[in-house]
Amino acid sequence: QVQVVESGGGLVQPGGSLRLSCTASGSITRIYGIYWYRQAPGKQRELVATITSGGDIASDNTSNYADSVKGRFSISRDNAKNTMYLQMNSLKPEDTAVYYCRADIATLTHRIAYWGQGTQVTVSS
Repeated sequence: QVQVVESGGGLVQPGGSLRLSCTASGSITRIYGIYWYRQAPGKQRELVATITSGGDIASDNTSNYADSVKGRFSISRDNAKNTMYLQMNSLKPEDTAVYYCRADIATLTHRIAYWGQGTQVTVSS
């Protein structure tokens, strides 16, 4: 059984920072791509950031960002801890949303995408 759990959301003032974490647990053999999405009320889910698996070499990871967060958000991963992060700086009210982590995870028997339950980020003064 594999679980993916996000944490780190909360209320922050405009211009502030938050770091979201996404931790996978269970019978994991490897975590491939990591994707952070967000969904604001009344809007479609939006892909915010992705990071591929560089194996054991962190410098081989490739990350990509939505234009709306480039230069402000940074995605990273700690393979030893099965934990992925989304560092969010210079937050704006329009960043308010529920943030979801999706991890492509391989076990001994299969490889599928697992989703976390989401964590609320509210940017407001």
